Amino acid sequence: MTVAPDIAIEVEGLTKSFDGRTVVRDLSMKVRRGTIYGFLGPNGSGKTTTIRMLCGLLTPDAGRGTCLGFDIIKNADQIKRRVGYMTQRFSLYQDLSVRENLDFVARLYGVREPTRAARAMIERLGLAGRENQIAASLSGGWKQRLALVCALLHEPRLVFLDEPTAGIDPVARRDLWNLLFRL
Repeated sequence: MTVAPDIAIEVEGLTKSFDGRTVVRDLSMKVRRGTIYGFLGPNGSGKTTTIRMLCGLLTPDAGRGTCLGFDIIKNADQIKRRVGYMTQRFSLYQDLSVRENLDFVARLYGVREPTRAARAMIERLGLAGRENQIAASLSGGWKQRLALVCALLHEPRLVFLDEPTAGIDPVARRDLWNLLFRL
């Protein structure tokens, strides 16, 4: 599969099953760089599974593809370093503060000057004043904002958002969408 430089994601025949149940069947798609692309479908239709295959977190049973020019099977580690992934459920450390979560994620990605990078993202994405707040005490909307900051902290070339506004109130949802469009 030859990848054009303007293509961020290209897959052909992507298939994944769990316990004999196929959740993604023969998916083919091409996404240009700089586009916003969405998956729509009911729960259990394979949206998260597809994202996890594209991020290099799950290996497809069949098919082939590239993400940012890297083979999704052979170069999963290269992809993981270059994408940001905001999971649909809050998956950060509940017992750490906002700043501690950000410092931890920055160090995981090998961000130079992790404390400075965390401080800059706190300011940029509106978490100022909450740096010392324990993640477990944040509302759903603030947890999602923290998760977004963590997904963007290492300045990824591609960002995957898995149901970023699920489970948050309408005002927080609007605020998060406004923030995403600003970005």
